[in-house]
Amino acid sequence: MGNVSVKYIGRLEYSQAWELQRTLFDRLLRSKEAGESGEQTLLLVEHPHVYTLGKSGHESNLLVNEDFLRSIGATYFHTDRGGDITYHGLGQLVGYPILDLEQEGLSLRDYIWYLEESIIQTVAEYGITADRLEGATGVWIDPQGARARKICAIGVKASRYVTMHGFALNVTTDLRYFSYINPCGFTDKGVTSIERETGLKPTLEEVAQRFAVHFGEQMGCTLL
Repeated sequence: MGNVSVKYIGRLEYSQAWELQRTLFDRLLRSKEAGESGEQTLLLVEHPHVYTLGKSGHESNLLVNEDFLRSIGATYFHTDRGGDITYHGLGQLVGYPILDLEQEGLSLRDYIWYLEESIIQTVAEYGITADRLEGATGVWIDPQGARARKICAIGVKASRYVTMHGFALNVTTDLRYFSYINPCGFTDKGVTSIERETGLKPTLEEVAQRFAVHFGEQMGCTLL
């Protein structure tokens, strides 16, 4: 895939991250239309408490009203990614790859598989065995069992094979915030985190660095 610039930004408001994504996305799309390669970027951030609803989502999966959201310090956005409702917040690593998949002949399905695999390999470094759940994007623990629980949500958008949005990996996330929604539209499955599964409390920067290595390996790109 060539070079991908990794930018670990740390804490950033969701609206600011969305604006930054759109700027990089539009720039890469313009470069592509001009027949140039353009800069590909992996943004890694942490958001203050926010709920986001994908374009195919249902508002009924938000189980509280906006007054309650304000009382818990959370905001709410409609976004243009795929998927239903999800939560972003402190202790969660959020990644936004802005890539041109066509350069390497990757389909969107291939890309999501590599994204999931990068997360699976990352959490394995903390002793966690994770996998995929048939018919659902994201990364799960015990996906076929009675206690299936999601450790990472994935929702992406692509236009002319240029991607934006991405993944949210629960590291030391306060999981109570998920109780106010049906995460990704599911009512019968739980959520978890690296901390919940292992008792470990790695920093987001450490997890970001480990993820970036696996992402580079899976995508066959050079990280800058």
